[in-house]
Amino acid sequence: MKAIYSLILVVALILIAMVGAGALGMGALFGVIIPYLAVLVFIVGFVVRVVQWGKTPVPFRIPTTCGQARKSLPMFKDKWNRLDNPGTKLGVVGRMFFEVFLFRSLFRNTRVELHQGPHIAYSSSKWLWIFALIFHYTFLVIFLRHMRFFTEPVPELFVTMDHMDSMFQILSPALYLSSALILVALGYLLLRRLLVPSVRYISQPADYFPLFLILGIVISGMLMRYIGPFKTDLMAVKELTMGLVQFSPTVPDGIGATFFVHLFLVSVLLVYFPFSKLMHLGGVFLSPTRNLPNDSREKHHENPWNYPVKFHTYQAYEDENREVMVEAGLPVEKPLEEKTEEASGDETSDDNAEKKE
Repeated sequence: MKAIYSLILVVALILIAMVGAGALGMGALFGVIIPYLAVLVFIVGFVVRVVQWGKTPVPFRIPTTCGQARKSLPMFKDKWNRLDNPGTKLGVVGRMFFEVFLFRSLFRNTRVELHQGPHIAYSSSKWLWIFALIFHYTFLVIFLRHMRFFTEPVPELFVTMDHMDSMFQILSPALYLSSALILVALGYLLLRRLLVPSVRYISQPADYFPLFLILGIVISGMLMRYIGPFKTDLMAVKELTMGLVQFSPTVPDGIGATFFVHLFLVSVLLVYFPFSKLMHLGGVFLSPTRNLPNDSREKHHENPWNYPVKFHTYQAYEDENREVMVEAGLPVEKPLEEKTEEASGDETSDDNAEKKE
């Protein structure tokens, strides 16, 4: 049901754009106003989340490590792993590089399965790692490819990327390899949440919604490129996007409702991004379990937020309540007689002091 709710929501968003931009002719709303608002919300929301994370106190070194703690004993000084358990800033940079660009922790991840017997089996998560890698990199390629609609003249990098992505002449116009791969990756990620019981149990609507939303963006984009009734005039799209970039927006004729559906879904994704799990794009760089060196055994890290604390020791507590504790039968470290002798000794010394005066 959680997946159905998310699917219904995405279908409702598609219908809103189709009716609003198509039947009601509100092209300016869906082509200009909503995209501007979406970009504004995305930028402000992204910055606010990053600033909030940056201001969060991290008084302790809490990096997640594997294996031997760094240099705990001389005999282990060459056994620590400089990527799993970095003790220097350079090691942290290496760890972050492989984490961000190759998803190293996901590559090394294992999943646990309970079988009849009962017995527990551990298996690899390499398929998840492969399709996650495909999804993220194809999404990046598609994003960079679309930059040719927002630049004039178009940089050679974007032109080359567009040619390389469409080098296989499967359809007319040529099929983008990134479009086909991202559909496969999204299909795997979605089926994994639907068919694997342990994953389906912990999945929430917030896990399904971005998958259906991105799937809707990809499919609507492919419809505009390959399917006759949905094809869109790319020159008119270029005119609209360049007007948005130059803050002189116009909505030219010849843009069908499919484009406004595509643009509206992209706008929804931009608005949704800062308030969702998708913010791991920025959060991975601010995670103290990843971006701190594990040097707690080599350096003393003082908590800068410590405040003076007035301590009340047990010895002082017992001195104040020794008689009551003895009467109640509670054990005491110092016998009551010692306290009496000390008190009488203190009185004698006070009397001697008074006589001398």
